[in-house]
Amino acid sequence: MTSAVRLIRSQDLADAPYAYAATAPSSARLIFLAGACPLDDHGATVHPGDYAAQAARCVDTLRAALRASDADLTDVISTRVLVASAHSEHLVEAWDVVHAAFGEHDVPSTLLGVTVLGYPDQLVEIEAVAAVVDPA
Repeated sequence: MTSAVRLIRSQDLADAPYAYAATAPSSARLIFLAGACPLDDHGATVHPGDYAAQAARCVDTLRAALRASDADLTDVISTRVLVASAHSEHLVEAWDVVHAAFGEHDVPSTLLGVTVLGYPDQLVEIEAVAAVVDPA
């Protein structure tokens, strides 16, 4: 299925590893996803202390939530990646995993360093919005 999301780039802005904007047709159904957390099937935080591994688990969680909504990563229209750290290298560790997962579908994204996230030992969380056009 072809994605309804159209990524927008501008020659007037600095080159970045993500699109600066995205749009979807007015007929699209928006899917607002809860923050994808690095939890196992029992609700425990996985990979304490490992930003990249937690980011990978968050992507897996995000994919599962999208599947439950009849969507995929290519239907995501924007993300917000939250990283519990004041050190940019930790933010980049998480970002590199998320960016690789999205591949060429490099949606508009915000990368934020935060002081704390909700679960014990949690370092990464990914929020997302997706847009799909359901078959008629």
